[in-house]
Amino acid sequence: MPAFTAARLLTPHQIIEQPWVLVDQGHITEIASRDVRPLPAGTSPVDLGPHVVAPGYVDLHIHGGAGYDVMDDTPEALPAIERLLALHGVTSYFPTTVTAPLDLTLRALERLALAIEAREQAREKNPPAKLANAQSPGARARPLGIHLEGPFISHARRGVHPPAHLLPPKLETFERLWQAARGHIRMMTIAPELEGALELIGAAAARGVCVSVGHSDADFSSVQRAVDAGARHATHTFNAMRPLAHREPGIVGAVLTDSRMTADLIADGIHLDPAIVKLIAHAKGPDQTVLITDATAATGMPDGRYRLGSMEVDVKEGRCISEGKLAGSVLTMDRAVRNLALFAEWELPLAVGAASRNPARVVNINKGVLAPGADADFIVLDDEGHVLRTFIGGVECAK
Repeated sequence: MPAFTAARLLTPHQIIEQPWVLVDQGHITEIASRDVRPLPAGTSPVDLGPHVVAPGYVDLHIHGGAGYDVMDDTPEALPAIERLLALHGVTSYFPTTVTAPLDLTLRALERLALAIEAREQAREKNPPAKLANAQSPGARARPLGIHLEGPFISHARRGVHPPAHLLPPKLETFERLWQAARGHIRMMTIAPELEGALELIGAAAARGVCVSVGHSDADFSSVQRAVDAGARHATHTFNAMRPLAHREPGIVGAVLTDSRMTADLIADGIHLDPAIVKLIAHAKGPDQTVLITDATAATGMPDGRYRLGSMEVDVKEGRCISEGKLAGSVLTMDRAVRNLALFAEWELPLAVGAASRNPARVVNINKGVLAPGADADFIVLDDEGHVLRTFIGGVECAK
């Protein structure tokens, strides 16, 4: 079985110098330092060079990439997106819907559920190879659940979500969405101030959905009631939210001060000023700060016109614009990690944790850490955080 070696390993909460990582059938069986123990006899060393091994990144909020949207009705869409994600260090992701006509959303949820189940079935039938020192065109980021962004959001803070297709939070509507997704909805963004929202938050949380407040004009007390009902996260903090004011802290004030909540952010330097990124990171700390990309079909593509769900988005010089408003991003997770480290003045391990361990904790999945028993989803970084290689289940993703 292969034993991967490098200069350093980030678990990410611990740094191991001169590590070796033993992998068998896609899982990590042992991790140690060569300074303490030599490689076990009978292993096949795979030298990753003078670099850093870190957990694969988890993106909770992504709409597309490589010219495709996750809601596209074409078999080429998800594989193309997943290959691009892997190139930038993302090994697991949550395809994110955007508000659209209900019938279109239901069909998209059905397709995404099929894709999630097909990948899981394929993994069970064809477990990762014992030796993982060859690149595989089949190794790409895996969808682990669906993030439902809309339709239960505020008209006042809808961003570019089409107003005609926003819906009031009703249990029967959520049930239709849940059934179409066959229970694969793992995250839902909702405006907690809407009538019926608290009941829906409680029902969704009871099914194991991570309920996230966002696209919301809520005041401080409304968010507190939502957290009491089961909400525990915030979607792209500051963006599409009532602004923070010193006498009316609102949703942002609640998110930044409530220790029961984790918060995600888009660290592209466009959605948030670097000083605000630093503010969020310092307010929530290294365990509750979560990086997302909110990436669109334009990610990895030249400037031009692309689709976000049923909408058209114009992309120029890194900005995605629709109706004169920001509409997602072209951010990649590796750049988000480097930006967070720069903007918040964090060391690389803390920024890596915000893209790996923290998002995995938000949705309660066993990802984002390197430890015995964990999936061998890891990346190879240089000292500045650029992704050099990506391994999923111990198998390297082809470039």
